[in-house]
Amino acid sequence: MTVIGIFGPTASGKSRLAEEVAGRLNGEIVSADAMQVYRGLPILTNQSPARLVSIWSLDTEASVGDYAPLAHAVVDETLGAGRVPIVVGGTGLYFKVLLEGLSPVPSIDPDVRAYWRAQAATRPAPELYAILSARDAAMAARLMPTDPQRIVRALEVLESTGRSLADWQRQPGKPVLAEHETVRLLAVPDRAMQAAVIDARFDAMLAAGALEEVRTLLALGLSGELPVMRALGVAALAAHVAGKMSLEAANICTM
Repeated sequence: MTVIGIFGPTASGKSRLAEEVAGRLNGEIVSADAMQVYRGLPILTNQSPARLVSIWSLDTEASVGDYAPLAHAVVDETLGAGRVPIVVGGTGLYFKVLLEGLSPVPSIDPDVRAYWRAQAATRPAPELYAILSARDAAMAARLMPTDPQRIVRALEVLESTGRSLADWQRQPGKPVLAEHETVRLLAVPDRAMQAAVIDARFDAMLAAGALEEVRTLLALGLSGELPVMRALGVAALAAHVAGKMSLEAANICTM
C-alpha cells in the first residue's frame, strides 16, 4: 500500500489537505512536526487530531531519533489495519529522516552529555565552535558558529564515540517511508496569501488563549535549551508577557 507524505511551510494549507485526503482514502494522519509532539502547547503549535501529537511532556528533550521509531511503528500499524498513512508536517528534518533514514549514531554517555550541556549554559556559542573547530574541523565546517545546539551535539558525539558526527552521518539509515511506496506532496502557498493567513492565525491563537499557554510554560521554569522553548511564537510572546515587546512586534516575529 502507498504512504502519502505532505510537507509545507507554516500556513500552507497542508493540514487541511491532509484531512481532505484522509477522508477520501480511508487515511490516518500522522504528524511529522517537532513541536506538536509536546503536551501543553496545543494552541501555539496548532495541533489537530493526528497520531504522534501531544505524546511528550514539555520538559522532555526529545529528538528526531526518538521520533523516528515511533513513526515507523505507527505507519506499519496503519498499513496493517488497511488504512493509508498520511504523514504531514512542517519540520524538514523529520521528513528527511523518514525518507532517508537515521544515521546509526550510538547513544551518548550521560556524563559526556551533562558536561557539554553545562558548558553550553555558561559559554557563548562561538567559543564552543572554536573548540569543535580545533577537534573536528570537518564537522565544524558544516555548522554555523552561532548554533549552540548542533555544536554541542557534535562535541558530545565526538567525545562519547571517538568519531566525528560527520563520519556517522555518512552511514545510511533505514528509511521509514520507502521511496517507491511514498507519494510526496509539497504545499506551496501564495506568499501574500500566506502572510494574511499567518496574521489571522496569530489573532485566533490569542483569542484561544495563547498568552495563557505561554504564561503557564514560563511558570514551569524550564531550561531555555529545551526544544519546546523554540516553538514558534514562544520567545516573542514571552517577551510580550515580560513587557519587552508589543503584540504587534510579536506577531511579526512569528511570521
